[in-house]
Amino acid sequence: MQTHEIRERFTNHFVKAGHTEVPSASLILDDPTLLFVNAGMVPFKPYFLGQQTPPFENGLATSIQKCVRTLDIEEVGITTRHNTFFQMAGNFSFGQYFKEGAIKHAWSLLTGDRADGGFGLDPERLWVTVYTDDDEAAGIWENVVGVPSERIQRMGMEDNFWSMGVPGPCGPCSEIYYDRGPEYGKEGGPIADDNRYMEIWNLVFMESIRGAGDKKGGFEILGELPNKNIDTGLGVERVACILQGVDNVYETDLLRPVIDVAAELTGTKYDAGNPADDVRFRVIADHSRTAMMIILDGVTPSNEGRGYILRRLLRRIIRSARLLGATGEVMEPLMNTIMDTMTPSFPEIAENRERILRVALAEERAFSRTLESGTHRFDEAAGALKAAGGTTISGGQAFELHDTYGFPIDLTLEMAREAGLDVDMAAFDAAMQEQRDRAKADNKAKKMGNRDDSLYREWVDTYPTEFVGYDQLTHDANVIGLVRDGEKVTEVNAGDEVEVILDVTPMYAEAGGQMADRGRILVGDTVLNVNDVQKIGKKLWVHKATVQNGGLDLGTTVTAEVDGAWRHGARQAHTATHLIHAALRQVLGPTAVQAGSLNKPGYLRFDFNYTDQLSEAQLEEIATITNQAVDADFAVNTIETSLEEAKAMGAMALFGENYGDQVRVVEIGGPFSIELCGGTHVGHSSQIGPVAVLGESSVGSGARRIEAYSGMESFRYFSKEAALASGLATELKTPSEQLPERIAQLTERLRAAEKEIENLHRRQLLGQTADLAAKAETVGEYSLVAVHLPDGVNTGDLRTMANDVRGKLNDRAAVVVLASADGGKAAFAIAATPQAVDAGIKAGELVKAFGQHVDGKGGGKPDLAQGSGANPAGIDAGLAALRQGLQG
Repeated sequence: MQTHEIRERFTNHFVKAGHTEVPSASLILDDPTLLFVNAGMVPFKPYFLGQQTPPFENGLATSIQKCVRTLDIEEVGITTRHNTFFQMAGNFSFGQYFKEGAIKHAWSLLTGDRADGGFGLDPERLWVTVYTDDDEAAGIWENVVGVPSERIQRMGMEDNFWSMGVPGPCGPCSEIYYDRGPEYGKEGGPIADDNRYMEIWNLVFMESIRGAGDKKGGFEILGELPNKNIDTGLGVERVACILQGVDNVYETDLLRPVIDVAAELTGTKYDAGNPADDVRFRVIADHSRTAMMIILDGVTPSNEGRGYILRRLLRRIIRSARLLGATGEVMEPLMNTIMDTMTPSFPEIAENRERILRVALAEERAFSRTLESGTHRFDEAAGALKAAGGTTISGGQAFELHDTYGFPIDLTLEMAREAGLDVDMAAFDAAMQEQRDRAKADNKAKKMGNRDDSLYREWVDTYPTEFVGYDQLTHDANVIGLVRDGEKVTEVNAGDEVEVILDVTPMYAEAGGQMADRGRILVGDTVLNVNDVQKIGKKLWVHKATVQNGGLDLGTTVTAEVDGAWRHGARQAHTATHLIHAALRQVLGPTAVQAGSLNKPGYLRFDFNYTDQLSEAQLEEIATITNQAVDADFAVNTIETSLEEAKAMGAMALFGENYGDQVRVVEIGGPFSIELCGGTHVGHSSQIGPVAVLGESSVGSGARRIEAYSGMESFRYFSKEAALASGLATELKTPSEQLPERIAQLTERLRAAEKEIENLHRRQLLGQTADLAAKAETVGEYSLVAVHLPDGVNTGDLRTMANDVRGKLNDRAAVVVLASADGGKAAFAIAATPQAVDAGIKAGELVKAFGQHVDGKGGGKPDLAQGSGANPAGIDAGLAALRQGLQG
């Protein structure tokens, strides 16, 4: 049974039982505790917590949620049951059926006849576990379902009590296991061997709220949830493993094709008796799928957050392939294969295929350059180590290769072995652990738990806000809620910072990149300045305001008034964003997809997924197309329709957004631009005014940003630029149209003058070297030039002079030491003739010794080295110490 059929059977089973089918949410949700959705229940958290009423008929839902867990990336492939990406099929009951209903639903699907839509598993091979003291669940399994008591086992909080790992909903659970047979391990049920007995379904009886705690079980139960709920999770990949008759999740129809392609690319066989190679194959298969799904949801590689996780996954793929023998690029065939296997379950992959490939290939090429630089750095370190007679690369050097150069430790180990060297892994591991501890501390600081929106639940459920701001900027409203300092109040007074909830509002709440409206709430002499508007539960508008004059009571009828100038500027910027997006896709093609935006009066920024820097010609073409659309006076139409109809119209959606059944489509100029958007817009494109594209920049690997002004801000920008050009033209006595040529001429003349000054300066310095060489003194076995030069000679010039003095003394064993105070610091350089080097002099070591006297450091080769220090007052002491050292 193929994986997509398993998904279909699961969904059909619960839809027939009255559950609402809920599409998978994006892997990226607005949750401060999570980088990625890591469990099927995450999108339903507000309903479990009682903050919002479930919008599902009968209070029942089912979903197959895509999930990513990345806490133990290094462990992937070592076991054959865990993946970083997985599909969690679940059924959810919000205050409806509880333990008995969940158990019956699961059992009937698992053991039901395949002809009737079930999975057809042998009930004699199913075992269950329950929480230690959950007699109710154990009784249902034995007395209602008929599972023999010897196949019902009890486990503690570590195994049979579920939470997300952060404060939030939790409860005891009952897990269902499948006995794979004696060839997989010993008898005795899940307690005896969880390899033979594979967990396939977890039924969570969600009834409590947990507090903070570092470990599973190390937390306090804070209280009961408003309702007893059901949250279940069936591992799609594990069921596929059983129904397809394969040993592990890497052998299923989704991942085995990737392993086969990797074997072709590397010339190494999988499952050929080399455990280390098998782990690498599994890493490639697992990470290819996870990376592809993360890119699908709009993430691009970077050095922080989700982007860092993606970069790490992609680089582990490339690293593993190289260790298996790959010599060229591997990402394209691997990504194509995983997209082929996953598209039946996720059809949206097809339309994003080119973009996914572009991001993955760009990272592969960037990492190839990283490997080159890391290899060069390793060769330098290894060469210096061998020259000094050492045999072990320090843990600090290995960590620097890993952390600074992105060079994987296993490649460092392999290259060290090839060079006949060891690596101090104890020190490396210590440095890695220190880094992990810092990361965990930072992550813990960011885990703020769940925002408690239960305060607003009554309004969300009973009095959702009516938004009339698309058509009106002023509207009367009733004050149905006042919140001050996190508490409901009945009145507020002058100077109070307050949240005002109205039954109807014309003010736009921040969403879709558009900043919230500014405005006022008025009644009599009372004035509240609204400086922000936010949504809660997508239904309630919360006006954050300051009471400027008077006071306000609950139940008062007021007038809500949008700042017209603010709204006008915001509408111009938001509509201009749509035009720039359309122009961008005309110039760069369909793979340039929006990845985020910000619109406020007069200004916009637009982030998009693209790997290459835009040329000046491309940027100019985008600006031209955008302003041509403004000049065309396109009508801006809005259409309320179903999500399916909007997609059929070709409307583009944003990554990471979850849309309802009814959506708003904004159409500009017919096919020119059509997007799903809930923002406010001008009526015709000409009302935007001129659009000034300021430039583009990188915001991470595979992501670019365009910034622009609109309306009067564009006019001001163009006016300022024109005034600047006019002033330059007057100053240079050149017509404006000839300014570029004139400035180029002046720039070239300036460069020539700077070069001439540099040459003159060099000649002046070198003119002193003959006198310095003539002052050479005999110290021990060497000729020594040790001079404290006047202030202001920098390290580069000292190096040049020392090198020239050495050349004048190349008939003997000579050492040249020159130092100067430059910019409040000590600069110094040391050179040694070949005869001195042969006699044992090492300029690099002398520089380090000198540096101790000036609170500095330096380095270089045996014949030439340089350094700097913070204490120029120690120069003379350094020269004296060096002279004494040469005397022996």
